[in-house]
Amino acid sequence: MVYIYKKIVGGKPYYYLRLSQRVDGKVITKDVAYLGSDVSKIQNQLDGLPKKHQANIRKSHRTIKRFIESHYFLDKIEKLKENRYLSKNLHREIEAARLHFQTRFLKFPHQTIRDTYEGFLIEFAYNTTSIEGNTITLKEAAKLLMEDLTPKERTSREIFDLQNTKKVFFYLFDEKPTFDEELIIKIHDLLLENIDVRKGYRTHDIRVFKSRFKASDVQYISTDIGLLFKWYNANKKKLHPLVLASLFHQKFEHIHPFSDGNGRTGRMVLNYLLFLHEYPPTIIKKKNRSEYLAALAKGDRTAIDIIDPAIFKELVTYVGAELVDSYWNNFNI
Repeated sequence: MVYIYKKIVGGKPYYYLRLSQRVDGKVITKDVAYLGSDVSKIQNQLDGLPKKHQANIRKSHRTIKRFIESHYFLDKIEKLKENRYLSKNLHREIEAARLHFQTRFLKFPHQTIRDTYEGFLIEFAYNTTSIEGNTITLKEAAKLLMEDLTPKERTSREIFDLQNTKKVFFYLFDEKPTFDEELIIKIHDLLLENIDVRKGYRTHDIRVFKSRFKASDVQYISTDIGLLFKWYNANKKKLHPLVLASLFHQKFEHIHPFSDGNGRTGRMVLNYLLFLHEYPPTIIKKKNRSEYLAALAKGDRTAIDIIDPAIFKELVTYVGAELVDSYWNNFNI
């Protein structure tokens, strides 16, 4: 495997093509080519390397392209205002992804953009539903959502779970509806179509399984959602969009307004808020479920109007890192 290695000397970057291979049970790495100090010229340098390197370069194409594009756009990010919820490095990486999204990805033809979202949606739908216990695999999800091939030995609930996720995602993408309380209810109802007959806010109190927090009492759900939107409107021009979306997500999950589907609804809303504020969507991965839930739990004992970075930095950092990773894996076309 080959990849690009960056070395900083005297504050200046130098790039090398590095080979990593296993020899006699040991991993051996060595630099096989110097690629200069200008990230924008790395691809030309790679194209001019001897043929003996080209096969390995082709095999590692996606990894190399991600490095070149992400570092190129990182270099374009000027000094940022301090953000108490994010480290300087992660903040820059988030803004680099946004800049690529706005100036490169969204310049592609509409159908190319939609096709890319189709691919993103498969991974998003698989992860957001499997966090809640859906057993359909990523491969099965791809066949279901792209080819309409129903997986065997899966429940109708699991199948509708993924199909509804796709339907709602593209409803938001295509229609760009006004973000308000009615939209959240509509998102939930569409996500739970053919799965749960209970529409709208729950009409009973619940105990969230394996949770340390108490969801809003049934008589206060509408009031608390109203307070959440009041908080959102008061902060949407004050907080960084990623911070705003992450905190809204946590506060929504704490209210837990529905009988079922709160997590799936919340993660869809999280992405819609990012989209409305011109940031790319993110994927909260199933493999990181425990870290995700732990980060959410940090804010469970706070009131709706609290925005203390000491409480929410872990969650914002988590969502930001997921955004950067899922962006370069899905939108660097």
